[in-house]
Amino acid sequence: MPTIIHPPALLVTGANGFVGQALVRQALQSGFPLTTATRSAWPCPGTRNAVVGNIDADTDWTAALRGCNTVIHLAARVHVMHESAADPLAEFRRANVTATAHLARAAAAADVQRLVYVSSIKVNGEATLPGQPFRETDAPHPQDAYARSKHEAEQLLWQIGRDTGLEIVIVRPPLVYGPGVKGNFARMLHMASWPLPLASVRNRRDLLAVDNLASALLACASHPAAANQTYLLSDGAAVSTAQLLRAVAAAQGRRTRLLPFPPCWLHALGRLTGQGAALDRLLGSLEIDSSKIRRELGWHPATGLHDTLARMAAAEKNPPG
Repeated sequence: MPTIIHPPALLVTGANGFVGQALVRQALQSGFPLTTATRSAWPCPGTRNAVVGNIDADTDWTAALRGCNTVIHLAARVHVMHESAADPLAEFRRANVTATAHLARAAAAADVQRLVYVSSIKVNGEATLPGQPFRETDAPHPQDAYARSKHEAEQLLWQIGRDTGLEIVIVRPPLVYGPGVKGNFARMLHMASWPLPLASVRNRRDLLAVDNLASALLACASHPAAANQTYLLSDGAAVSTAQLLRAVAAAQGRRTRLLPFPPCWLHALGRLTGQGAALDRLLGSLEIDSSKIRRELGWHPATGLHDTLARMAAAEKNPPG
């Protein structure tokens, strides 16, 4: 983790979530004064917990913001594979755009200096071409309701920053993994030793360990050079889907059973079965150039894929509690 330039007094929203808990742990280890904002009581030694209820356009942030000069905003409605809302975009906008803007305005009114917003690499797009990783200078290309809401939130934050002087830092991570992860990555833990027709897949996808995301967020919260910047993050070691499955299985002490199958046939099968988008994500590439944050803030990933997968496998065998 880079040297802290000035230790801010942090407010972390969504502090009891997957990323939030890793961030709180690192912040406490680094000596940051810390307030956690959660929907219901979440006692955590060394922190002040502010119960804010639902995070929306009516949230009262007064007590949570008291004594804080920097906000790291994690709370969000996240991307889901099986959407049940009648109007997904409206739901994403309510949670990710309107609520975020309300928090930013409240923070500015409370003389908070900086807000770090965790957006998504999906704002850049869904896939990259060989040798053309996503960069901060790329034109945004959000393609689903979740990504559109994140992009709209970014645009509102920049406007609020211009209007009020609140420093904005935008962070766009890819798929985040680590002990306690849920969703697609959790499913992969159980599928790694299944017979799967993925041995011929040669895509390249960047990932981000949750501890690396946490350290990057603390750098963005504390380094003067981060003010009013956007940063793309990754572990810096893109892997193919086949390589990832082999690494997951190895961490669990198992072997993969990957079968050769032409990727073009898999794409065709996806279109025939209505699973084209899911297959595209599984087989496509998504590479990220994270050199800007390394260059400007001195941030570097502290852990890598194999170490993190080993900790995940250990946590699966010996769950906490």
